[in-house]
Amino acid sequence: MSLSIYNSYSRKKEVFASITPGHVGMYVCGPTVSGESHLGHARPYISFDVVYRFLQAKNYKVRYVRNITDAGHFEEEGREAEDKVSTKAQLEKLEPMELVQKYTNLFHWAMKEFNCIEPSIEPTATGHIVEQIVMIEDIIAKGYAYVVNGSVYFDVKKYAAHHDYGKLSGRVIDELLEANNRTQVSRDLEGQDEKRDAADFALWKAAPPEHIMRWKSPWGEGFPGWHIECSAMATKYLGTSFDIHGGGMDLQFPHHESEIAQSTICNHTSPVKYWMHNNMITINGRKMGKSYNNVIKLTELFSGTHPLLSQPFHPMTVRFFILQSHYRSPLDFSNDALIASEKAFKRLWEAYENLKKLVPGSNENASDKELDEKVTQWLHQFEEFMDDDISTPKVIANMFELAPVINSIKDGLIKIDAIKVSTLQLMKERFTTFLENIFGLKSIDGATNEVLQPVMELLLEIRKEAKSKKDFATSDKIRNQLTAMGIVIKDEKDGNTSWNIA
Repeated sequence: MSLSIYNSYSRKKEVFASITPGHVGMYVCGPTVSGESHLGHARPYISFDVVYRFLQAKNYKVRYVRNITDAGHFEEEGREAEDKVSTKAQLEKLEPMELVQKYTNLFHWAMKEFNCIEPSIEPTATGHIVEQIVMIEDIIAKGYAYVVNGSVYFDVKKYAAHHDYGKLSGRVIDELLEANNRTQVSRDLEGQDEKRDAADFALWKAAPPEHIMRWKSPWGEGFPGWHIECSAMATKYLGTSFDIHGGGMDLQFPHHESEIAQSTICNHTSPVKYWMHNNMITINGRKMGKSYNNVIKLTELFSGTHPLLSQPFHPMTVRFFILQSHYRSPLDFSNDALIASEKAFKRLWEAYENLKKLVPGSNENASDKELDEKVTQWLHQFEEFMDDDISTPKVIANMFELAPVINSIKDGLIKIDAIKVSTLQLMKERFTTFLENIFGLKSIDGATNEVLQPVMELLLEIRKEAKSKKDFATSDKIRNQLTAMGIVIKDEKDGNTSWNIA
């Protein structure tokens, strides 16, 4: 069975055929490092890590590009434009790039905790200003952009007259062009009154005097628009047309729609063959947002310090929880759901450990032909399910069908000769390949002090910050929950804190 993936652009499953046989170019929109990564960031990076791993398992040579957005000029829907990096840097009394480095390091730490493989290339927006300016100059020269007061805007109306603008996101162009400024459909920055149409988006913005992050350009000092960054970096490292572009569904419009428009004008071809989008995470049925007080940072998730959490959760529990749902399905997060996933993962991993210890029988002929055939079918379906648009939950469901068989053989309730020697060997190979190598899961038991050290350092730093802000509820919660887990912390006279396992 060939790999088929759901193409968001065509809205149907398509058989995957890479542009260059044996090679795959994949671009995934990376984080904006103006703050800590949260639960919503976990899903795309874990989902596309599995895609990356599965393509490699199918013997593709994959160039995986995931950018870091560090230019700092972003706004949220419906909010007044702001330079997030500069604003946060002032609050934390750090230089903008010092802040960027801090949160980039924290993001990398979280990805390592999730056991995500590092991308092949991780370009930064600020490291590719020249490439972005070159693309913008090209778009202007071709008549699809205009300059106003040092800012450059993409002419969506002109582009839409000859191209399928809105096809990826399903937006109707007439509705976009009639949108008023308040809707901020372009997710632009300042200068709504400068644009010819509300749907036009910024390629370059003139920097006001107070804007810290700024670069020289043919149009004056300023900074690049959000969308042009990914177009420039994807083109540089993957070429004018590449295989897979991934990201969350919330990026379909305006970000990915705008990427298509820019790249098509510059490169005279549609940039991406297959668009893949993961669905969103909700929390207790609600969209995650600051107004709901339900944004859970990854450090809070791992330490259990968020009010919605009753305990810390291991990164492998979170990874397993995400893989239990199809990447295109909505995923509702709750404390209870994560506790259930933790128990399920421990049961499955225990069965896997039991499987590795089973010694084959002496008879190749199965004494229970029906059971042997059923086990073989479940195992062969692993790859079939993954070939059907990366269906991780179906593979996990089959693993849970196999778990009681494994445990029964281990307990002597089923004789080892009930299945063939080759079937047992296949079961061991498939579990290792899919559970560890493709799903990227690891045991959550038996953590050593060496493994705990960086986690504890982070927890103690969070506790120290909480105490400095007189947030004693959070400080006490960290201490009490660590004590309940058998980890004793001691506040020293010199202001430092030590810890040990009781």
